Amino acid sequence: MKIDIHSHILPKEWPDLKERYGYGGWVQLDHHCKGEAKMMKEGKVFRVIQENCWNPEVRIQEMNKAGVTIQALSTVPVMFNYWAKPEDTSDLCQLLNNDLAATVKKYPKRFIGLGTLPMQAPDLAVKEMYRCVNELGFPGVQIGSHINEWDLNATELFSVYAAAELLNCCLFVHPWDMQTNGRMSKYWLPWLVGMPGETTIAICSMIMGGIFEMFPKLKVCFAHGGGAFPYTLGRISHGFSVRPDLCAVDNKVDPKKYLGSFYTDSLVHDPRALKLLIDVIGEDKVLLGTDYPFPLGELEPGKLIDSMEEFDSGLKVKFFTFFYFSF
Repeated sequence: MKIDIHSHILPKEWPDLKERYGYGGWVQLDHHCKGEAKMMKEGKVFRVIQENCWNPEVRIQEMNKAGVTIQALSTVPVMFNYWAKPEDTSDLCQLLNNDLAATVKKYPKRFIGLGTLPMQAPDLAVKEMYRCVNELGFPGVQIGSHINEWDLNATELFSVYAAAELLNCCLFVHPWDMQTNGRMSKYWLPWLVGMPGETTIAICSMIMGGIFEMFPKLKVCFAHGGGAFPYTLGRISHGFSVRPDLCAVDNKVDPKKYLGSFYTDSLVHDPRALKLLIDVIGEDKVLLGTDYPFPLGELEPGKLIDSMEEFDSGLKVKFFTFFYFSF
C-alpha cells in the first residue's frame, strides 16, 4: 500500500466566477483541446494542465501504473482566493469541496478528501471545516502558508485551530502567494526558492507564535519536506537562544523542542535531504507526498524512499501508510 498525501485536483469545470461574483481575479479553465486545459487568470495563462488534473479515471490509471493505492486530494493552491470577498471565497470553497466529495464518494477506496476553507474569514472557515468533516467526511483540510497579511500565528486564526483540534481535523499546509516580481521573476525562483521559504516561515510562525503550546492536539503536516526548515533548524534555534528579545517574544520554548509535534511530506528530491529530514523531523513524522500531477513533484511516487538502502522495509512501509492509520 502506498498513500500519497500530497496531490492536487480540480473540477473539470466551474461557473464563470467573474460573472458570478461581479469582479475579476479568478482562475477559469479553458479546455482548448482534448485532454488539456489552460488555467487562465486575468486573460493570462497561469498553468497548462492535463486531463489527470480533473479526470479521476485517468488519475486512477496512473495511480495503478505507479503502485499508488490511495491519494489524498486537495485543490490547487491558486484556488485558495484568500484575497477575495469572504462570502465569495466561501461559496467557491463549497463548490470545490462538493466536487471533491463527489469524487471521493465515487471511488472511496482510492481517494481521501482534504477540503479548502475561506481562511480570510475565520468564522466562515470554521463553519466550512465542520461541514467538511461532519457532512463530507474529510479527515482534514489544506490551508495556505499565510493568509494575506496574517502569518499562521495570527490570533485571528486561533478559532480555526481550536475547531481543528475539536474535530480531529488535520491541517495540510501548502506554500502559496510567493513573491513573483523583481529578483524573483526569473528562473522559476518563486517555485524553486520561494516555496521552501514560505513553508519555513509557516513552521517558524507556528512554533514561535506558540501555536503548538496552545493547541497540543493539533495535527499539522507541511508540504515539500518542511521547506528549508529541517536544514536551517540549527540556525533558527541558535538565533532563538542569542536573540530572545527578537525570537522569544511570544513563546519561550526552544524551537528544537517541537520536533515531533508536526509532520512533513517526503517531497525533497534528494536522498541526502531525505535522510536529514528523517533525522530531524522523525521517522514517524514523514509521509509520502508527491505533488501529483505537477512536474515539480515526484514523478515516480515513492521511488526516492524505495531507493534508500539505509531504510529497512518496515520503515518504508511506515512512510507509505502512516497517514491511513493516524488520520
